[in-house]
Amino acid sequence: MLSAKSLFQEILDNDESFRLFCSIAASGEAQGGWENARIAALVPAGERELAPKITRHGADEDKHGRIFNALMKKRGLEPVPVPSETDYTMLLEQNGIGLAHDKLGRDEPLTVQDIITYLSHSRVTEQRASEEMEMLRKYFGDHPDLGRAVRMISNDEDNHLAYCHEELLRFAYAGHGRAIQRTLRECALAEIRIYRDVSLAVMAHMGRILGWSKPKAAVLAFGIHAVYWYERLGGWRRMVSLKMPERRNALGGPAAAAPEFA
Repeated sequence: MLSAKSLFQEILDNDESFRLFCSIAASGEAQGGWENARIAALVPAGERELAPKITRHGADEDKHGRIFNALMKKRGLEPVPVPSETDYTMLLEQNGIGLAHDKLGRDEPLTVQDIITYLSHSRVTEQRASEEMEMLRKYFGDHPDLGRAVRMISNDEDNHLAYCHEELLRFAYAGHGRAIQRTLRECALAEIRIYRDVSLAVMAHMGRILGWSKPKAAVLAFGIHAVYWYERLGGWRRMVSLKMPERRNALGGPAAAAPEFA
């Protein structure tokens, strides 16, 4: 029976599909690490207390990239180039979601609105990351090779999501509520479309590697489209709600080391 667990197991069991999966993940995490490092360096003077948390966020993303690369190395695999149509982070940036890379490449301080844009973008994408890692933790949290990595990354993504909730609420209480809700909505509606397109592209590449039949590929594509329409018709709202998290000050300390992976 076709299920999320059996699908991921098939991808993990094949060296070529596993290498592509890890390469895509490592590339996205490394890009997130760079973005957060630049944002931390450019935080406006009035929000400097955020800089260590943003730095921690970026350090976590860099750590995740190293973990995915280490998982490949453990199987004697080298990373492969990431097909542009599967590059979730790049496609978000190209569609105007988050802060533009040309802005981050300059040495000009960001504005409060820029920080709100960054946090809103992170709120949406970390919701996706947290849900995906929760699913992987459910199915592979006890896996002898992947379990420790999955649990560590999942915990970090939950911390990132909690941090976004807490900081956005702080800005909302300071009078930025309407701007936050507008930005969150724009990010969420764009993200669900890009996530659909990237999911279709990734599954197409996996299908060619694994030799999936046309009926199997069609069922998977139908499922991706069904998720998109669920999200388009209202599921996106889970990405824009804000509530004070149980994990307070989730990024208030240094990033946890991962010597067994890095």
